[in-house]
Amino acid sequence: MSELAEKVREKVSKVIDPETGMTLGEMNVIRNVKDEGKGIIRVDFKPTSPFCPIALKLATDIKRAAESVEGVKKALVYCHEHIMEEAINKVVNRED
Repeated sequence: MSELAEKVREKVSKVIDPETGMTLGEMNVIRNVKDEGKGIIRVDFKPTSPFCPIALKLATDIKRAAESVEGVKKALVYCHEHIMEEAINKVVNRED
């Protein structure tokens, strides 16, 4: 794992789940952080439930945290094993 990916993993692991009060690192929901090159980072996560009502919020919070790391130009965040994963991924990763 690259140094940038390590920094991003550390940062996104500190994001707090408002329903549990625990960090995403404590909940072990961050599945992968990958440096795609040129300042682009990919973060894969799996909510604790396939029906998690705040999965979109978590994805947005993860994206915001990842993009706050120096050196990250863009974060791509992918939710997995959630009933709405396709819609969540489309919204979070849409081009502005």
